[in-house]
Amino acid sequence: MIPLAQAIAPVRAALLVIDIQNDFGAPGFAMAQAGMDLPPVEAAITRTEALLAAARAAGVACGFVRVVTRPETDTRALKRFMARQGMPEAMAICRHGTEGAAYYRVAPRAGDIEIEKTLYSAFVGTDLEARLHAAGIETVVLCGLTTDCCVDSTARDAFHKDFDVFIARDACAAFDSRTHENALAILAAHSATPVSTDDIIAAWTPAP
Repeated sequence: MIPLAQAIAPVRAALLVIDIQNDFGAPGFAMAQAGMDLPPVEAAITRTEALLAAARAAGVACGFVRVVTRPETDTRALKRFMARQGMPEAMAICRHGTEGAAYYRVAPRAGDIEIEKTLYSAFVGTDLEARLHAAGIETVVLCGLTTDCCVDSTARDAFHKDFDVFIARDACAAFDSRTHENALAILAAHSATPVSTDDIIAAWTPAP
């Protein structure tokens, strides 16, 4: 087995922070208004903050991904799916130009990779793959929201595009613990390796 410190060595790894935005996690915004359970989300963001600090200290490339939707980019399939769910178009979240689409508790810095997407995967309709390859990245470490949707979709696509994929299991969250754990188990069986934030930080911290 390859040691974790070697598998996610800073020289070829990137930390991707996925969809930590007001509509998904902040009090008073879309998911909170829908009655979703936010304490697991807040806990995952706290762990993400620790990961970001460790990544920056180690020289790991940091990427911030967020979904930004517009009526003109809502796909036919999305609109029909929402209709089947009984969801009017007005319920669309992370709309361009709204505070709901803004980052929550985390934010990119100069030199970080920033990606805007319109649906789930960070690789669909974006130049993320090209930017990672240009930076010499072979391994991605994922954190963010939600484990069963955008983290899952991004992990699968990263694997399909020949990246080694690790999930910071306690720095991502779903809106219930069972869904979170099931999503991690499925990813672990097929495409990604869940690891604790503490183990990732230890791997990125030079020995004294």
